[in-house]
Amino acid sequence: MRVLFWGTPAYAIPTLDALFNSGVHIVGVVTQPDRRRGRGGALQASPVKARALQLQSQSTAPIPIFCPERIRKEPQIQADLAALGADLNVVVAFGQLLPPAVLDAPLFGSWNGHGSLLPRWRGAAPIQWSLLEGDSSTGVGIMAMEVGLDTGPVLIELTAELMLEALPLIAKGNYQLQPQPADGVCNARMINKADYQIDWQQPALQLHRQVMALYPGVHTTWQGKRLKMLATEPLVERLSAELSPEVAELTKRQWPQECPGAVIERIPGLGVVFATGGCPLLLRSAQLEGKSAASGANLLQQLN
Repeated sequence: MRVLFWGTPAYAIPTLDALFNSGVHIVGVVTQPDRRRGRGGALQASPVKARALQLQSQSTAPIPIFCPERIRKEPQIQADLAALGADLNVVVAFGQLLPPAVLDAPLFGSWNGHGSLLPRWRGAAPIQWSLLEGDSSTGVGIMAMEVGLDTGPVLIELTAELMLEALPLIAKGNYQLQPQPADGVCNARMINKADYQIDWQQPALQLHRQVMALYPGVHTTWQGKRLKMLATEPLVERLSAELSPEVAELTKRQWPQECPGAVIERIPGLGVVFATGGCPLLLRSAQLEGKSAASGANLLQQLN
């Protein structure tokens, strides 16, 4: 099998590694261009590019890396990719829509490892939105790709492990595609900067989901500095069985009504309790601008 791999974030790396370690011939890796990140704004490679560079040193055959800005508008790169003679495209969170010429070029087509149970959460951020919306369960699927956004039929569920299981089935044509139902479609739009900003008017459970879904980027302002919120627990009594034991007891307390975002109490060994638009929210771990991540007594000291 000659595979052209498409992916960008860390989520895609296990599938790339699984393909490489299985002996599949990876003829190339396509990922997003280097972006400016961090406080200094230095150019940084995507996680997949960084991993591909490591694999190059371990491979007996060259693994060329392509970083198109807009693959749909770059015919030369499309031609270069077609010349690799891949048997199929494997796509895991690449981040751009592929044009028909790219989708149809390989003999066995293009296959996507998608991070949701389609048709729920089609789009750029399926895992984040399943957490933001509080889905009780989720999964992944391997999908035959079409021109639309995550509209192809689902083959089997799972990503890295089942991608390996799927490849011989695809090569032999030994599979049955299951079309996605027309109802239940949800759009997992791309996460933007505003999504990382805490709105204390929201209820505690929603803020907790935000912290989990967008870790480690959700932030608020503390005395004029950015405060990254790394771990929280919502003090919601009906959820007490799902909270840590030392925190579950706090849900039974009668908390004073304060303006959303105000500190209600500092609890030694646990963290800081904030008022929200609903029940209080316990901040257990955070990183104040210019400081290291802290929890417990260190967190209380930073937020003194």
